[in-house]
Amino acid sequence: MSSLVYAAFLASGWLLLYTFVGYPAGVWMLARLRPQRIDKQNLTPTVSAIIVVREGALHIREKITNLGTLTYPRERIEIIVACDGCRDGTPRLAKLVNDPRVRVLEFGTPQGKAACLNSAVAAAKGEVLLMTDVRQTLAPIALRELVANLADPQVGIASGEVLYTDNHSGFAQGIATYWRYEKALRLAESQSGSTVSVSSALYAMRRLQFEPLPPGTMLEDVLIPLRITASGRRVIFEPRALAWDRLEQRAEEDRPRRVYYAAGHYQLSRLAPWLLSPQNNPVWLRFVSHKLLRLATPWLLLGMALASLLLARRHVLCTATVALLVAGACLVAAGRLSPALTRWLPVRLAATFFYLNLSSAQALVTFARRREVGP
Repeated sequence: MSSLVYAAFLASGWLLLYTFVGYPAGVWMLARLRPQRIDKQNLTPTVSAIIVVREGALHIREKITNLGTLTYPRERIEIIVACDGCRDGTPRLAKLVNDPRVRVLEFGTPQGKAACLNSAVAAAKGEVLLMTDVRQTLAPIALRELVANLADPQVGIASGEVLYTDNHSGFAQGIATYWRYEKALRLAESQSGSTVSVSSALYAMRRLQFEPLPPGTMLEDVLIPLRITASGRRVIFEPRALAWDRLEQRAEEDRPRRVYYAAGHYQLSRLAPWLLSPQNNPVWLRFVSHKLLRLATPWLLLGMALASLLLARRHVLCTATVALLVAGACLVAAGRLSPALTRWLPVRLAATFFYLNLSSAQALVTFARRREVGP
């Protein structure tokens, strides 16, 4: 019996090490040893900028104004604002903006982002779709940089980089640190082939390559790029195409979005089971390594903790693991009791790791109970 428990302990530890160290290191080495070039060209196809918004009155006028600052021929851009059951005057405010390129699609009752995207793309006239959210500010050159990548016929989607501001609290600084790690991984995936997701805040693709989304799709920014890679094209990360956003300063404010995003990955396995097949998903290993194993992390940690407690007196490695887990728990507890301590890097990293995995675990429970998971 103890041998089986020890095997489970080793398997859990190996998977955790692979997920957060081994896989990123392998992709980074592949990007350095066998980088895949992109044939960028300065082209200006017509573009449909699509914004799906619900209750966006605080940001919609500023967002449309921001799109007007893009260093791209104005006459080659149309702006489609899809208002998903807005009750705060968003459609009226969008129409008041003095920009003839703006078209507003109004949905009286909430349809969900996927349904609104389907309708907006069906109404779009541009050769390229610029997908963006209402809250983020885009750099003037962002659209040109994305479109330049689409000049390469092997590139199906070009995604931009989100930079976060207002990192004042220890919690926000921890999330910012995690995001820097995530962006480095996406860049390495892009340089060595394809990323497995994009940022909904900023990405571009050819309109003819868009396939209507299943109603209720929670993570279009994962399903759309994975469909593109399945068609034989690359999904790349363009660090020169920038968008700015602000981070929530407290975990309580951020958690609904984290739970929603994690639950969306469970939904994907039901909406698109082909993603779990190595034969049908050309980036299966990356999808499993980058996405699914992270969802499994809280349960791997739990299994490793239980196994190490049972075997602490028999194996030195298990004893060391118990000590490490206790130390980590102490750092998390210190950060929760005194938020000022999260400005110390070890406390900040431990607290962020705990928070992200707590949200992931909560997402599974929420999804299994079929509760409402929207933010």
